[in-house]
Amino acid sequence: MKEPHPQRTRTFEELVAEGAAVPTEGWDFSWFEGRATEARPSWGYASSLAERLSLATAALDVQTGGGEVLDFALRRAAPQAPTLTVATEGWPPNIAKATALLRPHGVAVVASPEDAPLPFADGAFDLVSSRHPVNPHWAEIARILQPGGTYFAQHVGPRSAFELVEYFLGPLPQEQSATRHPDRERADAEAAGLEIAEVRAERLRMEFYDIAAVVHFLRKVVWMVPGFTVEEYRPRLRALHERIRTEGPFVAHSTRHLFAARKPTA
Repeated sequence: MKEPHPQRTRTFEELVAEGAAVPTEGWDFSWFEGRATEARPSWGYASSLAERLSLATAALDVQTGGGEVLDFALRRAAPQAPTLTVATEGWPPNIAKATALLRPHGVAVVASPEDAPLPFADGAFDLVSSRHPVNPHWAEIARILQPGGTYFAQHVGPRSAFELVEYFLGPLPQEQSATRHPDRERADAEAAGLEIAEVRAERLRMEFYDIAAVVHFLRKVVWMVPGFTVEEYRPRLRALHERIRTEGPFVAHSTRHLFAARKPTA
């Protein structure tokens, strides 16, 4: 990633307008180069997914976003990619983007709301994957996996980027993020009948170098500050802009965990 270049010659209004104008569909974060950074987990999820795809015959990627991660993994897995690969996505702009990106791989992108049952037959897949699902539907994942099949995913952990979230919303209770805790997810997966093969968690440094990056991030990752708009949070944005200009990058920490589970063969 390129070295950050401070936007010190640009006004608050110019930066906010830019951050508000950047398209938000998909999970391509290349726009942030030089404006924000986030350390990556040591396990290399996309490359690890490619290895698993090369061994699978029927794969499903849940909540694929714009399809960028699956596209990378399938390219890396070729020519040993699965015979059948399907993806789901619930947000219309992402559905269109993922369909265009994944079509050359022969991947069908199925429109499916995040909170709906997965529209597939029992035991349809030997690999189910997901990068940053909103809420894993453990019973559905267990249902559509073949006996011996694997769920492999990277999840957002508890209180991820909460330094930024609480800057805008104020202190939040610990219980608010309990559902994303890896121990809670392990228990829920086991309750659905899955066997846990691996859970690894890491806390990763994030830095925001200008207010445009903050605005774009909060527009793109909509669950961080629900209902975020520039108009509603303009005073806080302006104060943060001045803080970044005088003190340097705003630092937060993301949390991620790698999750691998298996459906028993019995």
